[in-house]
Amino acid sequence: MMIRFVIGNPLILEEMARHVPDAGSYAPVTVLVDERADSVRLSYDRKASFSAFYENSDAPEVARNLDRKVEDLWRPAAA
Repeated sequence: MMIRFVIGNPLILEEMARHVPDAGSYAPVTVLVDERADSVRLSYDRKASFSAFYENSDAPEVARNLDRKVEDLWRPAAA
């Protein structure tokens, strides 16, 4: 079974778009939970990798902070 979660916080979207308006297209984030016969896998595309293409120096930091927040939420669930 697979479940796709679309999660987001409008305040983080606003912060991202303030630095780079196009970054708004990366929010909300998607987390995929994939249950297999031998395990459960969580997938998430880190936003920091997308923000590296923008010339705004603040955008990657905002994206890294978002990645940390998402990973802090799902790390306990994966344990």
